[in-house]
Amino acid sequence: MPSDQIQWFPGHMAKTRRLISESLKLVDIVIELLDARIPYSSKNPEITRLVGDKPMLTLMNKASLADPAHFDEWKKYYTGKGKGCIITDVSTGQGIGEIAPAVRSILGDKIERYEEKGMTGRRLKAMIVGIPNVGKSSLINKLSGNKKAKVEDRPGVTVNKQWVSTSIGIDLLDMPGVLWPKFEDETVGESLAMTGAIKDQVLDTELIAMRLCGRLRHLYPSELCARYKLGDIEKYEDFTDYELFEEIGRKRGCIISGGEINTERCALMLLDELRSGTIGRITLERVNDR
Repeated sequence: MPSDQIQWFPGHMAKTRRLISESLKLVDIVIELLDARIPYSSKNPEITRLVGDKPMLTLMNKASLADPAHFDEWKKYYTGKGKGCIITDVSTGQGIGEIAPAVRSILGDKIERYEEKGMTGRRLKAMIVGIPNVGKSSLINKLSGNKKAKVEDRPGVTVNKQWVSTSIGIDLLDMPGVLWPKFEDETVGESLAMTGAIKDQVLDTELIAMRLCGRLRHLYPSELCARYKLGDIEKYEDFTDYELFEEIGRKRGCIISGGEINTERCALMLLDELRSGTIGRITLERVNDR
């Protein structure tokens, strides 16, 4: 399908928008998780609109899969908008210990007012939001110390809101992952598809994998060539992105009878290896492109 037609907005996402709007009055702060590999595309504009003036903390999650050379520029990008931002990774524990102090710092004035009213030690309440498959449930399980939130490596798992207590003095309200009805920028839909925020079953995976080849040849040529034994990227200067995609399929033995490339198998392999970090630590977006 053409990239500008990538859309995925099942019925439960409309319900989630209503849940977020109705539940904001129950919380002191909103914690939004972004995917550190796509810090711009994983920022849901609907969340910003719904949250309004409510205090907010941004977590750039899945940091172990992203390129650390770009952490600071994206952190400044979001912190500069008057919101706190932390680089996190649930699997390694990176940044997890910074969350509670950051929440208390952002809510400093509110906590002080509580204490003036004799409400010392009052538990804070935070809403956890983000796109599908960004790691919300894994984060909640990490902070709660047990597996209260359902976790699977596919989008659309959490379908109802749920409260979870933690040992850091903050009660968390887990929301299902939510996308928005229309991606105005076609590269946003592609980025979400590449990293697994949209179900592969509703996508043209060959198209997405071809687009991924195009980005990697410009952003991470050394990693691309090393992983797929391509040699010098300059050899492929005259190749289209699709021809490069086919060459990778050839190098990896994705061949069917007659010597043709099994493009479906090659596409799934490429996407799996991006998502697992096998190609390398990849960040597909740059602040200067915004």
